[in-house]
Amino acid sequence: MNEPPQNQQTPPPVVGEKVKLSERVGYGLGDLASNFIWQAMSIFIVYFYTDVIGIAAGIVGSIMLFSRVFDGVTDVLMGYIIDKTKSKHGKARPWLLWLAVPFAVSAVLLFAVPDVSTAWQVVYIAVTYNLVCLVYTGLNVPYGTLNSLITQDQYQRSILNVFRMGLALIGVLLVSNLTLPLATFFGGDQSGWVYTFLIFGAIGSTLFFITFKTTKERVKPVNKELQVKPVPLKESLMTLSKNKYWGIVTAFILITYIWNALNSGALVYFADYILDNTLLVGAVTTAYTVFTLLGMVFVAPITKRFGKRNAMIVGVFITLIGYLVMLIDLSSVTMIVAGTIIRGIGKAPINGSMFALLADTIEYGEWKTGIRNEGMVYSGGSMGIKIGSGLGTAIIGWVLAFGGYVGGADVQAASALQSIQTLFIYIPMGINVLMIVLLLFYNLDKKYPQIIRDLQARNA
Repeated sequence: MNEPPQNQQTPPPVVGEKVKLSERVGYGLGDLASNFIWQAMSIFIVYFYTDVIGIAAGIVGSIMLFSRVFDGVTDVLMGYIIDKTKSKHGKARPWLLWLAVPFAVSAVLLFAVPDVSTAWQVVYIAVTYNLVCLVYTGLNVPYGTLNSLITQDQYQRSILNVFRMGLALIGVLLVSNLTLPLATFFGGDQSGWVYTFLIFGAIGSTLFFITFKTTKERVKPVNKELQVKPVPLKESLMTLSKNKYWGIVTAFILITYIWNALNSGALVYFADYILDNTLLVGAVTTAYTVFTLLGMVFVAPITKRFGKRNAMIVGVFITLIGYLVMLIDLSSVTMIVAGTIIRGIGKAPINGSMFALLADTIEYGEWKTGIRNEGMVYSGGSMGIKIGSGLGTAIIGWVLAFGGYVGGADVQAASALQSIQTLFIYIPMGINVLMIVLLLFYNLDKKYPQIIRDLQARNA
């Protein structure tokens, strides 16, 4: 099928059912729930394994990568399961209800590493980490899919995504500032981490239940047969291969989460060995998160005026400026915080629009192939999150090992300190450049209104 024309005047966006504030907040609470556990893992899990349990950094990195690649495969299967799910609660919402408690329990098990030989500890870590990833897949793929099922309106989707990422950042803010103090309050040893995640798990489960209760699925496929008979897995996968914008956005999400993993996972090492104060983890993360949140306030009107892609490109450029400021003096807390604030502002349009871009590729795929498969589309986004996070975490372990890092040592070799700087500054800068390149190939924003009108005409 030919692409929608771009050389004509863009028709005004088609306005769908207005999403109430309570539903926007309820939807956003789902990512806050995820981050009470997932973000705490992302920031501290490598540090916990290397400096609390005593596992070699290279082994930890390899486990993370294998687990996340395996998890990426399960994302695709979960997407297909969602598209086949039929219940009185819809196709995505019921999974939030069913898996909220198992997710919390599995996260606690992750930190309850038994006092056995190193080999058996590695086995335990591999099993429990994969368990957490599997349950998280069962929650995150349907949660992401829910955005596209609530509304088809581009602006409403952007608003939902702003609430989602805004509350996710609040989760990052809380977790980064509470995890170490809570673990210390409960004794500072391994049991302190277990008690901390018991609290986080209870909060996360409660928030998932609220998301389930406050949201509603409204969007149905144009093809009425698909509402009754699901598309076979092979055919559903083929539709993804024909959706070029899905490929671009999935790749963008993957490299963004490599960046996120480096940004959060390398910070604790940078604060400890370059700035000589682990308590700065909370301060630096707070500066980053607060200014990202402030920037998120302006994301919806900016993207409505200039388009999501254009706003994101500008955001990446601002992020690069933040890194340049940090390079003025890597040992200066002032320069690191100043650069972090600038990076936080730049990240706002990326966080605020990334998953809204993914939602828009659903309509493009339906317009292109006649098949609407929200679950499979979002499985790609979730796969990008998992594999990207896994690669980012693995890169931390590998680069630290290459630099000769010794977990728990008071003094590190110069090569180990250089590896920490590389993880925190130089690799993320290269990823930012790659982000811009990918976004230059995405031009669905202008086509989307016409695609919606074509789909409505078919439905009529």
